[in-house]
This record gives sequence, structure tokens and C-alpha cells, in this order.
Amino acid sequence: MSTAVALAVVGSVSGCELVPLEPSPYGSSGSIPSGHAADAATALDHLEIAKPGSMKGYSRDKFPHWRSTGENCDVRDSVLKRDGSKVKVSGCNVVAGTWTSVYDGKTLHSPDDVDIDHVVPLADAWRSGASSWSTDKRSDFANDLDRPQLVAVSSSSNRSKGDQDPSEWKPTEKDNWCEYAQDWITVKDYWKLSVTTAEKSALTDMLETC
Repeated sequence: MSTAVALAVVGSVSGCELVPLEPSPYGSSGSIPSGHAADAATALDHLEIAKPGSMKGYSRDKFPHWRSTGENCDVRDSVLKRDGSKVKVSGCNVVAGTWTSVYDGKTLHSPDDVDIDHVVPLADAWRSGASSWSTDKRSDFANDLDRPQLVAVSSSSNRSKGDQDPSEWKPTEKDNWCEYAQDWITVKDYWKLSVTTAEKSALTDMLETC
């Protein structure tokens, strides 16, 4: 299933709506349409290039997640429902289904084997601009269901990736490089995060697979 499809938040809780930022040239979702590599390349050229910021003060706790999406659901359940097939729920908690990890091609048959990956890792966001944000804004970023920022993948691929950018880690499924690069750029473009020179070069190379 495409991770580039813009999706609406499943339900809402008072005080939990995403904070709107500057209007995006790609519509209300702020997402570059899937398959539009030229648009992604243009967006990439407009991203600020900067050296990685300091990790001083970083903690995942400064990006609160997973946020409630109502009726005893949270963002993790919402992504599991969206990305899975034959999904079964108890209440609205996902208890069974099948997921294909786009990073490594593995088929997963239990939600316990699935990680919800932040396409742009929280630590990468911290060192590319998020360190100056409020905690509320960092929480909006960490729970962003409207951009292609959250995707259900295998635990092993998520842990292999860690907080590395595309110059350091790429999906082993090369067929996913085009979409992965577009998704990464979409997120950084919307949230106004910087890229390093090496990161931009790697993303440019990945877009050439489109």
C-alpha cells in the first residue's frame, strides 16, 4: 500500500488536532503526489541545506506519541488498520491481520511483529530543526497521519534504520526507493526541516529510480 497517500486523522480528540503550518503548493495535505518525482526534486531543491544540529537535550519523550484518535484507539492502531489487510479488531484495537513491510518485503501476520516507523526519524527531525519547536508541535510531527510520515514495517527493518537518513540507510527493497525518497522529502518540505549535503545527494539518486 502506498505510504505517499495523504490520509485524514481517524477521529479527533479535543486539543489533539494537527497544527496547520504554511500552505503547501501540493494541496491541503501538503503531500507531493505519488509518482511525481519532478515535483519531489523541486521541493528538495528548496529545502535548506545545513549541517546536523546538536543532539543535546534530545529525548523521544519530547515527541509525545501515540496520540489518542478516539474510541480507545491511538495513532498506532490507525496506521495498522490503514496499512494492513484482513485486519481484525477488538473494540478498535488491532489484534490480527497481514502486513507487507515495504522496507524489506517481509509479510507479517501479527501486529506484535509490526513497528510503526517515523519515515523521518524523531532524532533526525531534532537535529534538522525540531529542537527549537514546542513540545506540542513535536507531538503533531510524531503523530502526523496527514503526511506520509508513518508506515507499518517489520521490526527488524525499523531497528536497522534507527535514526539514519537516506545517505546512511535505504530500504533493502530497491523498488521502494522512489516512494521512500518522495515521502522523506514531502515530510521535510511540510515541516520545514533541513537536509545535509549527503542526504540531498542520496535523495537525488533515489529519485532517479522513479
